[in-house]
Amino acid sequence: MQSLGNRLLSTIAQFFSAIFNIRIKLKFVLIAFILIISGAVAYTYYTMLNNVGGKEDYAEAMRYIEIKDVIDENFIDAVDRKSLGDYAAAAMVSGLNDPWSKYMSSDEYKTYQLSSANEYQDIGISMLKDESGGGFQVIGVNPASPAALAGLTTGMYITSVDDEDITKYTLEEARTAIRSRMNGKFTLGFGRGQSPIEVDCSAVYTSAVNARMEKTEAGYVQISNFEAGSSQDAINAIEDLLNQGAIALCIDLRNNPGGLRGEVASFLDYLLPNGVLFAEMDKNGKQDVVQSDGMCIQLPMCVLVNAGTFAEAELCAAVLQEYNWATILGEATTGKTRTQETITLSDGSALQLSTGTYITGNGNDISRNGGVVPDVITYNSDASATGTTQGTTGESTGTASVSADQQLMAALTLLSKS
Repeated sequence: MQSLGNRLLSTIAQFFSAIFNIRIKLKFVLIAFILIISGAVAYTYYTMLNNVGGKEDYAEAMRYIEIKDVIDENFIDAVDRKSLGDYAAAAMVSGLNDPWSKYMSSDEYKTYQLSSANEYQDIGISMLKDESGGGFQVIGVNPASPAALAGLTTGMYITSVDDEDITKYTLEEARTAIRSRMNGKFTLGFGRGQSPIEVDCSAVYTSAVNARMEKTEAGYVQISNFEAGSSQDAINAIEDLLNQGAIALCIDLRNNPGGLRGEVASFLDYLLPNGVLFAEMDKNGKQDVVQSDGMCIQLPMCVLVNAGTFAEAELCAAVLQEYNWATILGEATTGKTRTQETITLSDGSALQLSTGTYITGNGNDISRNGGVVPDVITYNSDASATGTTQGTTGESTGTASVSADQQLMAALTLLSKS
């Protein structure tokens, strides 16, 4: 073996001598050979480290491979390697302790895409993103929906909303662009030579707001979501109650799942004085800050919340509480104030990951705090009574002869005393 090695090095020395017309001693060839091999090994090692993110990530990857190899060699039953990898990935995301983040295998992600596409959300269409950059393909149109009445058909590729290019948007972002206009008319643009189409949602728009005057002279405003048009409807309702002589406001956000950031921003701007309302923050601390002007409503206020108060509705309650502008009454909320993004992986699987969070003007992360804790904790013994919109005949003391909605009655009593 040693003789073979010497012959190899001698051959290399003769090769370089012939090429460069110089005599090279065997030991220099050996040194050069070792340096070249060492350099190649070092380059390969550092390339691997960079590919996996550094030494710590490399060590984690090697630990995973070691565990997998031990299982393959020693586990008594046959091992499904793909299933094992999916469980490992799901466990990694689960380790974030974020209930809103999750891992989807390639099959689960395909099912998610199809079910998400076929929900007939928004204007009555189901659509899928065209990964080639051509927009969003309409794969279904709900009969008698605003989309059907406007003339949308399957096979069309939506590329813009009111001249806003959406071809680079995610499916969630494209839907948000449409949702934010669903209380009126807007124009959809299409690729492949299709002419723009105006969609009219005003005829089927249903207000998210119910309002009435209580006998306690408090105005009751129930907001069932913060989708398009909700803030203006709530503002109009409050203005009407003020014209009727309301001396206090009870804002009901129970079972409100949230909606659009712009809607809750508009509503809070109407209620609160000048200052920072809230911000949406990413993992690097970059903040998109929302501020209020100087106009405000100065009346005693009580906001009703419960475990079904989510996202932008929680944000609304938290900001009013932080400004000391309203008493929060009811049950603690859940803390679902993080925003999610679906990220597709190279093997067709996907991560639905929390990539942003809402924080109040004072920098409080509602999700990290576990939700909004009411100033006054009150429960309804009859859950079906929550959100009652009839029969709340409050007397001047704030008590009621009719209605099992104990939280609402407690709010009216509180407001009457204030």
